[in-house]
Amino acid sequence: METDRKTPEDWLASSDSEKKTGRFKVFLGYAPGVGKTYSMLSEGIRRRSRGEDVVVGVVETHGRAGTAEQATQLEQVPRKELDYRGTLFHEMDVDAILARMPQVVLVDELAHTNVEGSRNDKRYEDVLLLLDNNIDVLSTINIQHIESLTPRVQALTGIAVREQVPDWVLDRADEIVISDLTPEALATRMRRGDIYPMERVERALSNFFRKGNLIALREMALQRVTKAVDRNLDAYVRRKRLGAHWSVTERIAVCISSNPQSRDLIARGARLADGLDGELYVIHVASERDTEPVRAQTLEAHVQFANNLGAQVVHLKGSSVAAATSAFVKEQRITQAIFGRSALHGIRKYLYYLAIGNFMSEAPHVDLHIITQDTE
Repeated sequence: METDRKTPEDWLASSDSEKKTGRFKVFLGYAPGVGKTYSMLSEGIRRRSRGEDVVVGVVETHGRAGTAEQATQLEQVPRKELDYRGTLFHEMDVDAILARMPQVVLVDELAHTNVEGSRNDKRYEDVLLLLDNNIDVLSTINIQHIESLTPRVQALTGIAVREQVPDWVLDRADEIVISDLTPEALATRMRRGDIYPMERVERALSNFFRKGNLIALREMALQRVTKAVDRNLDAYVRRKRLGAHWSVTERIAVCISSNPQSRDLIARGARLADGLDGELYVIHVASERDTEPVRAQTLEAHVQFANNLGAQVVHLKGSSVAAATSAFVKEQRITQAIFGRSALHGIRKYLYYLAIGNFMSEAPHVDLHIITQDTE
């Protein structure tokens, strides 16, 4: 079950000790023809040349000569024949691979749905089984088959995506490599007949392979790889206890109170996160004043507003707002923090700037934004 799977941090930590499970490497593309399968085969050939025992579990060449030639250079485990409603299908034989027990197996098209009668319903389930048996897996997938992105792809292209892989399967990967090609170069490959037969070229170029589609899909693939890199870096930083400045993705934290003006801070943080393609956190440090009915209602509305914007809401406790907040931003490697500032006077103004100074001393890596608000 999904609840039993290891977290990405667990998988990375296990790589530093004795190898107990197979390593999972995924070649990600944004469209057919960018070179995912070719790259996977090239790595398999390189690893075999280094003395590793490498086999092909399944590779779909789609009639592409270069890919087919690469595939012949590796041992292939015969596929299993299955009769389904009078038609003969050839599926990857996961049991034969387990009996063969190679060090590395190549499994193309991770999102594939197996024909009825196979050991598992989905090919990614076959891959998980191989990994659990300490076999390294190299696999491929296009961005449109990642479950959380499928609705966006369908809305963008108008083409239904039937086969999907849950995001947690990709999160389990030890490494995700993008097979990249500019949209212009991909269109050139298409027109040469390198991807589809010539009779399908013009139709493809006017539908899924429209330049606008390709640009957007490529951007989605690059974003997905960036998140994977940052997640792996996050696990590494935690294990090695490195500095909070180690980050790839922008992470914006908005510090709110039960002040009605905090809603504007959240909105500003959301705009900043959207502009930087970053992650948004909304932080609240508990205060006795928050128990007052009006303030409690206002704070609840802020939290709901933050949730509606896709923010991760974090409730902290501590006698010092500066100390609690700085500890969180260091631990989570926040890159930008937003605070509100009311028109204070006298001792309250002094205490406010003292708290800001303490925060900056504790979290010097953070870009700090101080937004003027109306007096509470």
